[in-house]
Amino acid sequence: MKYFRHKNESAELLKSDQQISNERRRMLKSAKNLIFALFRLCVLVGISYVILSPIIEVVSNSLFADTDATDPMVYIIPKRPTLEKYSAVIKTIKYWGVLATTLLHDVVLMGLQILICSMVGYGFARFNFPLKKVLFACVVIMIVIPLHVIMLPLYIEFKEFDVFGIVSLVKGGPINLMKTMSPLYLLTFLGCGLNSGIYIYLFNQFFRGLPKEIEEAAFVDGAGAYYTYFRIMLVNAMPSVITVAVFSLVWQYNDYFFTKLFNISSWMSMKISTVYEQVAAIYDINSPTITQLYLYAAVVLDLVPVLLIYAVLQKYFVEGVERSGIVG
Repeated sequence: MKYFRHKNESAELLKSDQQISNERRRMLKSAKNLIFALFRLCVLVGISYVILSPIIEVVSNSLFADTDATDPMVYIIPKRPTLEKYSAVIKTIKYWGVLATTLLHDVVLMGLQILICSMVGYGFARFNFPLKKVLFACVVIMIVIPLHVIMLPLYIEFKEFDVFGIVSLVKGGPINLMKTMSPLYLLTFLGCGLNSGIYIYLFNQFFRGLPKEIEEAAFVDGAGAYYTYFRIMLVNAMPSVITVAVFSLVWQYNDYFFTKLFNISSWMSMKISTVYEQVAAIYDINSPTITQLYLYAAVVLDLVPVLLIYAVLQKYFVEGVERSGIVG
């Protein structure tokens, strides 16, 4: 009996020690997970602050009153928040009219860019023709070469626009396309618009990933090349279309290079770039610190439409990027 009693006691002690050991392991694992979670939180907060701090500062300063700008005790949080800077900027640059004009041209350029770039990408992906590799190398060069390299030739070309002497023959001399939207539409229509090389490459990679059996089945049913492209292939390329649409909308809206080069004063980015001088002249402000507050408000007003576009199209944009990556 004593033997069995001692054996049971030993088993219970062993079981108790095992439970304590397991409990210690769980506590140690929980502590490690907690430390890792805190470390990860600190890293994420730090990175987020580095990325978002300029935006936070801009939004905060745009709400400053004049007295807050000169008060050394005020930092980030204004004592007397006001929206007068926004109302002044809206009146100065005629914000709503400029925004409507910019978005209208932006949407038209986006649609034209999607049409042209998708057709070029489809042609590279599915058809064989002379100098195909050379022409695709030119597309890659469009992506690699900075726009500033071709800035002077572009300016001269559209300052004295004359295609093979035809314009001079009809008009008696070259025409000046500066201060008009014509250069943007001509470049986009010819597949040389803002970042068109990237879009052509994206569409090319996507179409190459689609099975050729889809087109073969369409050809067997009597569909021609254009019908197959518009009614079948372009529909299947919707993920890439959405991705390019979002990129094109945002990049065209924020474009300052072409609008500055061609002196398109009605574009939003051009209006924002002149806010500082306009406000200082209209409201007779001699302090650069106070004038800077109006510029901050203009930047926020310029940023809001982009955020709204992304918020509306975020779901489709993420799905498009994922699908493009999988297929391409």
